[in-house]
Amino acid sequence: MDDTREQPEAHVDGLIAAGRFFSQQGWMPATTGDLSLRLDAGPMAITRAHSRKGELTPEDLMQVDLEGNVLSPGKQPSAGSFLHIILYRRSDHIGAVLHTHSANAIALSRRHGGDFLELQGYDLLAEVEGANPHGGALALPVYRRTPEIPRLAAQVDEDLHGHPGIPGFLVEGHGFYTWGRDLASARRHVEIFEFLFECELKMRGPLP
Repeated sequence: MDDTREQPEAHVDGLIAAGRFFSQQGWMPATTGDLSLRLDAGPMAITRAHSRKGELTPEDLMQVDLEGNVLSPGKQPSAGSFLHIILYRRSDHIGAVLHTHSANAIALSRRHGGDFLELQGYDLLAEVEGANPHGGALALPVYRRTPEIPRLAAQVDEDLHGHPGIPGFLVEGHGFYTWGRDLASARRHVEIFEFLFECELKMRGPLP
């Protein structure tokens, strides 16, 4: 069964295009990262485990419901799919979740693991959904890496409950997660934050 036939063509094309663009930028090397969006019927379409994001085809996409049940026989999502699920459960206004794995995001996540990455003084922050329209400051949580992804997902859910305006987070050595009301909004967030990560590393210098 080709379950991608049940997914709107625009959704499939959008995820494939995002994967190609992010890979070209060096933000999703090899098989790293995950891309997903919420389907009208309720489940999410997400890239399957071990797929090369710069070479995605419709066969590399699958459906998973928000209880974590795989709806695409013969395919498996990555362990990080739990983080996508918890975000879709949290808000009906989240339409897409993107996980990139750039060198800049990895370096900053290792530097700030277990803390926050403070971003301030950037005009681009005003373009983040829900952000202060005058820029100001923004703090991204940086979680310690753990093999227990469901536990990490529960921690993310708890933190977002207390700080619903957070637009993304880093996981130590594992990259950056962000989201938006639709795929275009989430892509814009990736572009904004990847640029800011590069700025931060240029200002702060290499890891000690």
